[in-house]
Amino acid sequence: MAGPISFLERGTVTTPRGFSAGATYAGLKTYSEDKLDLAIIVSEAPCAGAGVFTTSTIKSPTVTVNRENLAQSPTRAIIVNAGIANTSVGAQGYIDAKEMTAVAAQKVGANPEEVLVCSTGVIGVELPMSLIRNGVDRIEFATGDDGGHDVARAMMTTDTHPKEVAVRFEAGGKRVLLGGVAKGSGMIHPNMATMLSFITTDAAVEPGLLDGMIKEVADSSLNMLSVDGDTSTNDTLLVLANGMAGNDSIAAGTPDAETFKEALLQACIYLTRELARDGEGASHLITVEVSGAKDVEDARRAARTISASNLVKSAVYGADPNWGRILMAVGRSGADADETKIDLFINGVCIMEAGSPIPFHRDAVVALMRLPEVSVRVQLNLGDGEATAWGCDLTQEYVIINSAYTT
Repeated sequence: MAGPISFLERGTVTTPRGFSAGATYAGLKTYSEDKLDLAIIVSEAPCAGAGVFTTSTIKSPTVTVNRENLAQSPTRAIIVNAGIANTSVGAQGYIDAKEMTAVAAQKVGANPEEVLVCSTGVIGVELPMSLIRNGVDRIEFATGDDGGHDVARAMMTTDTHPKEVAVRFEAGGKRVLLGGVAKGSGMIHPNMATMLSFITTDAAVEPGLLDGMIKEVADSSLNMLSVDGDTSTNDTLLVLANGMAGNDSIAAGTPDAETFKEALLQACIYLTRELARDGEGASHLITVEVSGAKDVEDARRAARTISASNLVKSAVYGADPNWGRILMAVGRSGADADETKIDLFINGVCIMEAGSPIPFHRDAVVALMRLPEVSVRVQLNLGDGEATAWGCDLTQEYVIINSAYTT
């Protein structure tokens, strides 16, 4: 059984011991006062590292470089820029991604292979490396939470606010901290919908365990998120563990491994919800719970299809309890379903039971759907599979944002 896990009030990616960070404005985004667009996270000690990346066949060379570096050596740092995605720019993209790791390595006293690199922003534009080199020179590192808060701001593109989290738990009798940061507001859909997400921990963790665990956690959190049905070329989830908590290295099959996985999952779910809440133009967070599916995969199929449906998202925006759209999404999801067994709830109000509509007070449900969060619960009553997906409503503001993204 996993041990107790508590959330910290102002935690971030530099809350765990041994992590510091700094950020600056390098000139990659349009200028405004207090804007940041380039950051570095660094660990005092080498880290076990693992990552999950976009499955798009068109991907940023940052993804290629990160896979190479994670396979070669421990990790010491992450450099990230916003404003330009470094994607679809030919061979220069890989050259620039490698140079970013070299510049950051020189800054923090590491080898280039010990540095991971992430970019986010407009596709099809080359990185202005002179601006990045000058920006790295200006970065000043801070321990505690301040540096992490700056990283969260520097990663933002169309985000309206930073997304950060930190949790505390025990492993091997030692207090362990885990912190995280994420960015993303649009171009978010599973396979994999992590945008840019960085998790750090001062726990000592076996590298092989970390690699498998982060994939499982992503499938239950960030890969259950959809904002607009589009998957980015740069999506990356990274986790670094530097062991500075002093615990015995967490190994598979132990109670500490269960606790660590639950802490990682809770942090990623928190970030997932914040990403959904801040979807481009969004006014509602949508949570979809599916239970009683044939298996977990069927539950995920149904939940993701409901949360990603433009018709469901539009109904939520208009506070319209048009529950037939939810059933439509279940039916086309590919999950096994028997209409005569389905129970359906919107914000806790039963709309359908055993396939038959239940009379409900429409005005009351409309009022509930005007709340900032709308929940949909579907019980398929075919098995034990269950899953939760997250999304947001579809508004006119989404079209406005994306109709003039580069102009």
